[in-house]
Amino acid sequence: MEKNKCSRAVLQEIQKSLPSTRMLFSEPLAKYTTFKIGGPADCIIFPSSVQDVATVLSLTNEQQVPLTILGNGSNVLVLDGGIRGIVLKFDKDFAGIRHEGARIVAGAGALLSDVSTYASKQGLTGFEFAIGIPGSVGGAVFMNAGAYESDMSCVVNSVTAVSPLGEIRRFSRQDIAFRYRHSVFQENHYVVCEVEIDLQKGENNHICQKMNELTLRRESKQPIELPSAGSTFKRPPGQFAGTLIDQAGLKGFKIGGAQVSGKHAGFVVNAGGATAQDVLTLIQEVQRRVQNQFGVLLQPEVRVLGEESDH
Repeated sequence: MEKNKCSRAVLQEIQKSLPSTRMLFSEPLAKYTTFKIGGPADCIIFPSSVQDVATVLSLTNEQQVPLTILGNGSNVLVLDGGIRGIVLKFDKDFAGIRHEGARIVAGAGALLSDVSTYASKQGLTGFEFAIGIPGSVGGAVFMNAGAYESDMSCVVNSVTAVSPLGEIRRFSRQDIAFRYRHSVFQENHYVVCEVEIDLQKGENNHICQKMNELTLRRESKQPIELPSAGSTFKRPPGQFAGTLIDQAGLKGFKIGGAQVSGKHAGFVVNAGGATAQDVLTLIQEVQRRVQNQFGVLLQPEVRVLGEESDH
């Protein structure tokens, strides 16, 4: 298989629309994931408008160049061989936040914590739950991210997204088919670009107090001092993954640089120099031991991207 899947023709076409400063080649993806793990991208592109996204999708589809979307890189494990083709990375130029009354409009690259803080400053309530989720708005819609008895399905009014053919479309809440850690974008491969969030007027003091409480809860229970991809496993029906892993005696269990957090067993952390292979091997061992002991097969919540290293 060709190692580099970025055809010169596609790159030349893209460069007609996007400045070359928005493109990097053979760029290590460990820089762009919260796990601090990941091999190189053939080409990484930073779009600054919905039209940029439409251009890239249209051209990569036409020329059959593989395309991967990356938000804050917080719920992903990029394999050690990196990602072939083009990676579309939503960064600060796609992170605008504005409001119209009690409705917030946020770019896909906006961090959930920034949107939560912005909402509180406008005296808007309903987005406090997101203060501690280490992700971007686009990724949060894609996987219906949530915490503390709420999730994106409770607040999203509509989404502007781009189809694999480069067509721009607005999705209403009903179109998005939200359910637990799921949205329609996991099937239709549209790329989320902008999100409308409906909130309510609230009391500033109450909003700030709730956000502070949730932040304290998170800091006391979660291993935020070490790189991770957030919660590693989905919650099994009627149980908690972290509790099962803890009861299996796996807290602190380590393979290479990857470790089951000693603070919260539901998190696999990069304890220093972990490779993606270390993480995968650890996840498989945790699954095996928990299933042997409790008859429950834990499902990973982390998305695995890219390809394994040749070495």
